[in-house]
Amino acid sequence: MNETASLRARAEIDLAALRANVRELRARAAGAQLMAVVKSDAYGHGAVPCARAALEAGATWLGTATPQEALALRAAGLGGRVMCWLWTPGGPWREAIEAGIDVSVSGMWALREVVAAATEAGAPARVQLKADTGLGRNGCQPADWPELVAAARAAEAAGTLRITGLWSHFACADEPGHPSIAAQLTAFRDMTAYAEKEGVDPEVRHMANSPATLTLPEAHFDLVRTGIAMYGISPSPELGTPADFGLRPVMTLAASIALVKRVPAGHGISYGHHYTTTAETTLGLVPVGYADGIPRHASGRAPVLVGGVTRRIAGRVAMDQFVVDLGGDEVGVGSEAVLFGPGDRGEPTAEDWARAADTIAYEIVTRIGTRVPRVHLNATPAES
Repeated sequence: MNETASLRARAEIDLAALRANVRELRARAAGAQLMAVVKSDAYGHGAVPCARAALEAGATWLGTATPQEALALRAAGLGGRVMCWLWTPGGPWREAIEAGIDVSVSGMWALREVVAAATEAGAPARVQLKADTGLGRNGCQPADWPELVAAARAAEAAGTLRITGLWSHFACADEPGHPSIAAQLTAFRDMTAYAEKEGVDPEVRHMANSPATLTLPEAHFDLVRTGIAMYGISPSPELGTPADFGLRPVMTLAASIALVKRVPAGHGISYGHHYTTTAETTLGLVPVGYADGIPRHASGRAPVLVGGVTRRIAGRVAMDQFVVDLGGDEVGVGSEAVLFGPGDRGEPTAEDWARAADTIAYEIVTRIGTRVPRVHLNATPAES
């Protein structure tokens, strides 16, 4: 048995699929640059290997949520443009400035902190101003935009920063035709036009996330930010499957069966006995649980491929393990249980698990914990 097969569990990450997805997304937004979003450890796929693969496939920017994530990319030797956008007071502004990271500013407190850090560092900060065009999370409200733009321009004139970007984020791009989409586009155009009238000359203007990249060419501007689509997952099942968009899921999650045993009819399974065998049967123990990111909400519902047959979790998912009812099938200890993957071998997909857990596929892949090793396949690009 090889080393990979002997692991308790593993998340296989197909970097060839990721590169192909990036190339497909670039083709769909041919007039724009592409930012590969690798926040939250690349949505659970491994930030550094995925960032490298995305750059190899033509991405020109990397995006993270936190500055710590961005600094980790630099520490791993990744150059080029890197942007991060989720800051709190007292954050590592100076370290980000010295690492050449673009930092997002949504309000005056952040602008004051970045100016102070740039003064201390003796180097100008690369700053992108974020507009709240209707999502209502981060970003500067239209009423406060003139003050922020004026203060940023004054700092730029003083040499403490360079305004490198103007950007925003959609609330409902995964719902084509939603009235907020047109309203947000109008607000973004108005706010960027105002900033540019006041002398801002950004390198990039950007608003499109994965669903907008796939369905809203009018929102591509200078740069698109692709997150979940880069990992081969549809940003909304209503928009289409990954295959409909020319994408392939990158992660396959599998585990080795840890125990197989016969039990009689009427035997309760796992906590609470929410599942009871109806006849004598064989049980297989899958050694992953909610401590590994397997959603407890999927208890009794989620599909697992074992021995070429799709089974359902029998009873509750526990912290470290769950059970499948194998019926009369002969399955050996050490056999593979595939929780999800691309689906072309008959295995379930992350979307199947999302439906079983009443959530979205983003959460399914992102929550897989650190006890599950990532095995990166096809780390070296094939020669063209």
